[in-house]
Amino acid sequence: MEILGKSFLGNDVRTWLSAVAIALVMLVVLWVTKHILQARIVALARKTETRADDLLAGILERTNFFLMALLALYAGSLSLTLSEKASLWIGRIALFTILVQVAIWGDAFITHAIRRYQERHAKDEADRVTTLRVASFMAKLVLYTVILLLALDNMGIEITTLVASLGVGSIAVALAVQNILSDLFASLSIAFDQPFVIGDFIIVGDYLGTVENIGLKTTRVRSLSGEQLVFSNTDLLNSRIRNYKRMGERRIQFEFGVTYQTPVDVVEQIPVWVRELVDDQEKARFDRAHFKTFGASSLDFEVVYYVLSPDYNLYMDIQQSLNLALMQRFEREGVEFAYPTQTVFVNREN
Repeated sequence: MEILGKSFLGNDVRTWLSAVAIALVMLVVLWVTKHILQARIVALARKTETRADDLLAGILERTNFFLMALLALYAGSLSLTLSEKASLWIGRIALFTILVQVAIWGDAFITHAIRRYQERHAKDEADRVTTLRVASFMAKLVLYTVILLLALDNMGIEITTLVASLGVGSIAVALAVQNILSDLFASLSIAFDQPFVIGDFIIVGDYLGTVENIGLKTTRVRSLSGEQLVFSNTDLLNSRIRNYKRMGERRIQFEFGVTYQTPVDVVEQIPVWVRELVDDQEKARFDRAHFKTFGASSLDFEVVYYVLSPDYNLYMDIQQSLNLALMQRFEREGVEFAYPTQTVFVNREN
């Protein structure tokens, strides 16, 4: 067959067919090997409780078919007689393909590891989960930076000169995106300093709600009325944040008044009654109760006690119970709560 003896780019048709056959065989071998390994690891994962086999299965799943095809073509090209320049560039493309696949595997490893940790510790270690999210971004950034530098070096680009030339340009870029960079560094500060974490109930100025997500630029808070509040990370760090999730116990202060017609001996007993009522509450600790001042139309008392939990609903239950008990005690003792009144004295002259 004469056509098999014809030459194209320095190789006859028979050699080209041989190269294509090698590439196809290599592609089939790579594809079959991937699926066999993946199937065996998945089967092993079902029998064991360790997470390493799940991680390997997830990484193998991210093996790209197109990149395998490029490597198969490279394997086939080794049987061809090519020019030195063509061989150099084909080798560079093959190495670049391997670097891209390594980057994909590395990304899959980081993503899978962070996701597994979140599933196991999202409730009891929310602070670490928040830190890991930022650490995940930084790890991926470092991974892709290293891969990019290796790829550029493989392409024959002088990395040292490139980095030096980017120094001046990076200053201009930094000035242009300083707000974005400010929020980025603020997110790192939030992640490592942890003034709040996901799940904390915070108050920022006039806004309050539960932290749902801490991103690289913004933090999202779910308000009590249901809408989502979006804060810039920089604005959050520049604000006064009240974190109620970190509160061990809640200090409560309230006041009430009785009428001026209340006898002195009863006035002396009112703080004692209040103390007894607070002590009857299982989750409350009495601090003080005093006849505070002479009001415009009442004798004013001030009470301070502590709720031994940050739970707001528990505080309201205790306060309601105290209010009802105080009303019942005053009703038994014949004491009247004061309300705004005015006494008018009329002087009649004869």
